[in-house]
Amino acid sequence: MERIIAVADQTIRRACGFSAFAVGATMLALSFDLVLAMRVGAVMTTAVCIALLVQSVRAPQVDVRRTELYSVVGRGLTLPRDRTQRLLGEVLADRYLWHADRAAAAALALWAGALLLWLLRTLRAALMPAPL
Repeated sequence: MERIIAVADQTIRRACGFSAFAVGATMLALSFDLVLAMRVGAVMTTAVCIALLVQSVRAPQVDVRRTELYSVVGRGLTLPRDRTQRLLGEVLADRYLWHADRAAAAALALWAGALLLWLLRTLRAALMPAPL
């Protein structure tokens, strides 16, 4: 069972790594405006979280024979097809939820950072004297 969970984590983390690279590259491209970069990163990370939640809901119903998890560990299982489907579907759903929780925490941190930077920018503009 631990091997199934480890392989499921590996496949999900590979996808999350590619999405994190996309989010980071986009934020780097927008680094001329830190508030904008943080907001875009927060929106994109929230989208990743939502995608993981959708995958979590779909995982038990989707044919696991079409997943990378099945191609790695499924052929070695000696369970009937319906039990294999239920086992791998539940493991995938659980691991998608775990990763969605971490993505939600990252999105929340980015939203908080964007809000903090926006407040600092607004406060600085309010406190600075107007140029003559």
